Amino acid sequence: MTVPTAALPRDSDLIADSRTEPEAFAVLFDRYSGMLYRYVSRRMGPEIAEDLVGETFLVAFAGRSGYDLSYADARPWLFGIITNLVSRHRRTEAAHYRALQRSPIEDVADSDDDRVAAGVTARAARPLLARALAGLPARDRNVLLLVAWSDLSYEEVAQALGVPIGTVRSRLNRARRKVRAVLGDSNPMREEN
Repeated sequence: MTVPTAALPRDSDLIADSRTEPEAFAVLFDRYSGMLYRYVSRRMGPEIAEDLVGETFLVAFAGRSGYDLSYADARPWLFGIITNLVSRHRRTEAAHYRALQRSPIEDVADSDDDRVAAGVTARAARPLLARALAGLPARDRNVLLLVAWSDLSYEEVAQALGVPIGTVRSRLNRARRKVRAVLGDSNPMREEN
């Protein structure tokens, strides 16, 4: 049986409660740690992702008294924290992208034709995409990856990064143009006629 969404406490209520009952903050960890882990493991690799997720919640817990309770959803706040932590580990992120560029394209032996085609396409694009991401300025890369991997809206990305929404749009546009330029004619996502 699933619990109706309306019955779940809002993130801002949990944060407010955690100021006097610290254990209430654990619900936020349960709610968002998996989402943050997936986001940061794509950026940095699984080896460091668990540490960064833990560090994110330590920073959030320590800073919960400064959280603006008018924001019911804590995801932008948490993604902002983890993105700042990723920025501190930029050298590791760049090394991760360089390693992806060098990764061989693996053969896929599977009977499901659609899944095989999708897997081969993704594997073929991985080195080029990694090179494109590594070549982006950190500000543009942060916006692109938050939009692509965190399921945040443009407004939430702006909130996470502490920038105006117009800045999010311009950085995203610039990042997409640069990625398309690197992928060029080898863009495996382009439909062939």
